[in-house]
Amino acid sequence: MPTYRYMAKEATGKTVSGILEYSDKALLIDALRKKGLVIISINETAKKKPARSSKKVKLDEIVIFSRQLATMVDSGIPLVQAMDILHEQIEKPVFKNVIAAIRDDIETGASFSDALCKHPAVFSPLYINMVKAGESSGSLDDILDRLASYLEKANVLQRKVKTSLVYPAAVVTMAILITLVMLLKVIPTFKGIFSMLGGTLPFPTRVLILVSDTLRSMFIYVVIVLAAVIFALKKFLNTKQGRIAFDMITLKLPIIGELLRKVAVAKFTRTLATLVKSGVPILVSLEIVGKTSGNTVIEKALNDVRVSIKEGENIADPLAKSGVFPPMVVRMIHVGEQTGELEKMLGKIADFYDDQVDAAVSGMTSLIEPLIISFLGVVIGGIVIAMFLPVFKMTELISR
Repeated sequence: MPTYRYMAKEATGKTVSGILEYSDKALLIDALRKKGLVIISINETAKKKPARSSKKVKLDEIVIFSRQLATMVDSGIPLVQAMDILHEQIEKPVFKNVIAAIRDDIETGASFSDALCKHPAVFSPLYINMVKAGESSGSLDDILDRLASYLEKANVLQRKVKTSLVYPAAVVTMAILITLVMLLKVIPTFKGIFSMLGGTLPFPTRVLILVSDTLRSMFIYVVIVLAAVIFALKKFLNTKQGRIAFDMITLKLPIIGELLRKVAVAKFTRTLATLVKSGVPILVSLEIVGKTSGNTVIEKALNDVRVSIKEGENIADPLAKSGVFPPMVVRMIHVGEQTGELEKMLGKIADFYDDQVDAAVSGMTSLIEPLIISFLGVVIGGIVIAMFLPVFKMTELISR
C-alpha cells in the first residue's frame, strides 16, 4: 500500500502534517477533507527500508534519550515533536535512524510502545512494557524518568563487574604471550648454546627444552585443537542444556560465583521493583525479569515463581526452593508481600546488594593481584631459572 506525506491547514489556521497509508491518493484527499482540513500538499513517499536497529546501541545513549524525552513530555511538548527534536540532536547514525522510524510510526497513528516493539535489539521487553504501562496510566513522563534512573544504575553495576575482570584478564593474557615467545624463540637459542658446550643438562632445563621442541613442532596442531575445542564449547553453550550447566557452574565458583550471585540478586530486585512500581502486572514483570536476568538458572527459578503465583501461592516459597537466592532476600520479600510493601522491600534489597557488589569487587581485586603475581613468578621465574641452571653449573665447575 502506498504511503503519502501530507501537509494541511485546520480551520483554526494551524498547519498539520503526517504520513498515512492509503490505497489511492484520491481516497486520502477525500478523507482529509472530511476532517475539515485544507490540503496544502500530498506527496507519495519512497518505500523506506526498515531501520537497522539490529546493530548495538549503547546503554548510555538510551539513558540520555529517556531522560530528555521524560523532561520534554513533562513540559507538555507533544510526543511526535519531542521525538523530532531528539532525532535532530542524536549524532550516532544507528540510533538516529531508529528514532526517525519510531517518530514516523507515531505520526501514522501507532502508539509509542508499539513503535518501540519494532526495535527489540535496542529497546528491551522491560523498556517496552514500562512504556506501555505509562501510556495506559497517563504517567509516561514519570515512567521514562524512572526508566532512565534504572538503566543508569544497571549500567553502573555492569561496569563495576567488567572493570574488576579487565585487569586480571589483561595480565594473564600478557603472561601467556610472554611464555609463548620464550618457548618458541628464546629457548631454541639457548638450546644451540647448550649443545655447543656439551655435557649433561640439569633435569629442569631438559624438560623445558622438550616442551619447547614439542610446541614448535606441533604448534599448528595445538592451535587447530584449541580452535576446535573453543568451537565445540561455543556450540554446546548455545544449547539449552549447555547454558544451564554453564550458569550453574559459574554460580558455584569460589570467588567469581559469589560476585555473580550478588549481581544477579541486585539486578533481579531492582528490575522487579521498577516494574511493580510502574504498574506492570506481577506475572508479566516476573517473565520480563527472567528473560533479562542473563542466567538460565535464575530464569527457571522465576518461571517456577510465576507458576506458583498462578496457582494462588506467594513469591517467597518457590524462591527459597530454587536455592539461588540467599535466605535474607527470600525472607525480606516474604515480609514485603505480607505488609503490602513489596516494591519498597525490593528497593531496599537492591540498594543493599549494590553495596555488597562494591565490597565483593574490591575484595576480589585485592585477592586477585597477589594470585596473579604468584602465577607470574612461578611460570616466568621457573622458565628463567631452568634456562640459567646450566650457566650456574658451568660457573661452579670453572671455579673448582
